[in-house]
Amino acid sequence: MRQPALGMAPRFLLPNLAAMLAAATLFYCLFLYGAGEKLFRDSDTGWHIRNGESILANRALPRTDPYSFSKAGQPWVSWEWGSDVLMGLAHRAGGLRAVTALFSLTISAASWLWCRLNFTAGGDFLVAGVFAPLMITTTSAHWLARPHIFSWIFLLGALIFAEWGRQSCLQPAFSRLGFLLIAAASALWANLHASFFLFPIIVLLYAASHLLRPFLWPLDMQAEHAKSTWFLYVALAALAGSFLNPYGWQLHAHVFRYLWNDRLTSQIAEFQSFNFHDPDATQLALTMGLAAAGGVLALTQKKLAHFLLAAMFLWAGLRSARVLPLVALLLLPLANAAFAEALRNARGLREPIRRALDAVLAYSARLRRIDLRLGGWAFSALAIAASLLLLQTPAYSRHIGFPPATFPVAASQAVEQLPAGARILTSDSYGGYLIYRFAGARKVYFDGRSDFYGADFLKQYLVLMEARAGWRAIVSSSGFTHALLPNASALNAALQQAGWITLYRDGVATLLESH
Repeated sequence: MRQPALGMAPRFLLPNLAAMLAAATLFYCLFLYGAGEKLFRDSDTGWHIRNGESILANRALPRTDPYSFSKAGQPWVSWEWGSDVLMGLAHRAGGLRAVTALFSLTISAASWLWCRLNFTAGGDFLVAGVFAPLMITTTSAHWLARPHIFSWIFLLGALIFAEWGRQSCLQPAFSRLGFLLIAAASALWANLHASFFLFPIIVLLYAASHLLRPFLWPLDMQAEHAKSTWFLYVALAALAGSFLNPYGWQLHAHVFRYLWNDRLTSQIAEFQSFNFHDPDATQLALTMGLAAAGGVLALTQKKLAHFLLAAMFLWAGLRSARVLPLVALLLLPLANAAFAEALRNARGLREPIRRALDAVLAYSARLRRIDLRLGGWAFSALAIAASLLLLQTPAYSRHIGFPPATFPVAASQAVEQLPAGARILTSDSYGGYLIYRFAGARKVYFDGRSDFYGADFLKQYLVLMEARAGWRAIVSSSGFTHALLPNASALNAALQQAGWITLYRDGVATLLESH
């Protein structure tokens, strides 16, 4: 019996799975995860905000370093200036509370797109629901008020687009305007985050897969080559668009010099491999295992592009912890599609198991048909409005900001009393916070812009902070007048033993003055 069509009002009011997941992610991020503080646990947020405000005030990009005394006036590539401007605009509008709202909503939008990718790739409704907690727990480790969050939207959008193309939903009607839109999206991405190069790489993997598939399986070579050519044109449009940035090709050169500089990246924690022996690593290991299994299954199903994507991101995820969220965001939906097809086509099972499996798959398909008839835009708008209203309450607002248990929030009042020209020795995380706290007016020794400071500077910094042999010479040559350091810092103890005077101390940091 045919089900009656839903009226416009229920379709408008009742949420589909994507809308419910987005709303649940928003609520979880804001009120259970504690976005008001946890989004600011990386001090790079501080200089991103202040750089964005500076760009807005001066209507120009900085060309030299405005924030440090150690490398003052040296050329600086503000490669994520677009994200900085968005953060600066939000901060102008409502301080850190507005920045919290901006990134929480972006994370919520990424969850919505993740759900859409599951279905675009051919995934199962129930499996998407099972995978959603894994996606959230894996990505939440990198929920920070930093530009990479915006890149998640572009990455998910790029993969959804590629899946449409793979299924021939776009190619027949694609026009010159379509390629221009691809170039425009790539240009926007290139001005927001350095991961823009993944757009043409992803599309090239699809092009390569369609080129190679006829050599692996008995497929229509002409049709496959037509798809391969189309994807190649899309990749060229994406690559061309990425050059539309204030630095042109030099942005690409800067990004690749940074990523391929092993001397530098080997000293940065987020570029190191994740410790899978960590007690909290179970769900992340499960995510990696499911993504790997999905990639292998995809190869047996002639989805060569999915296999190549799985191989690339799993390899990168094992090398660098910062790639692990992309495994959950991009590979779990593709794994869902592979598992769904494998379950539908499984042969040789015992009859009771086959009947039970068919019943579950049929039930999931019915849920998906209902889901397709729902929209829930009113529900989504209500969820967003309610969350933003709760964000305004004093009970929530007082917890918004850089965590005082991590950063020298209280000690900054003592720093404020120091002479304007004080040369303060700080850690990189304290440097980013101080840039925010003093709006860039008080210069720092070091902050999180590792691409700017370079490998040699970072090596010297580590010698200094760990009080290794030679630290005294670095202190003497750098002309530090003060030091603001974590209490547990090896250098903090070494400076006090060397006779530096304690001006301030609390449970987090110590402010010292040279003797």
